[in-house]
Amino acid sequence: MPNPLSELPGPQASPSSVNTTQVFHTRNTSIVSRHVGGETIVVPICRGVGDLDSVYTFNSVGQSLWQLLENNRTAEELASWVSTHYAVDANQAMNDVQSYLAELTEIGLIRAV
Repeated sequence: MPNPLSELPGPQASPSSVNTTQVFHTRNTSIVSRHVGGETIVVPICRGVGDLDSVYTFNSVGQSLWQLLENNRTAEELASWVSTHYAVDANQAMNDVQSYLAELTEIGLIRAV
């Protein structure tokens, strides 16, 4: 799988990133994630111990987006990456990314910055 980080400019490269109303998303610092056997595994950490009742894995698109979320990203940046790399129009990519971000926010894996 190609490294998605090398294919998406950082927020500073986008002229629209100057807009202060944009919401950036990033990984929660209270989680650990590893790429093992072709899967990304994410485990929340509670008081220094992994919460093994809450282990998450992602499909290939989710894995790439998770890797991109290592740095602050907007929904627009992520949707642009999805529509560029998969046979998905921009509106569908945005809907899917917004759903993904909402789910990750709800379970505490990412946060808005």
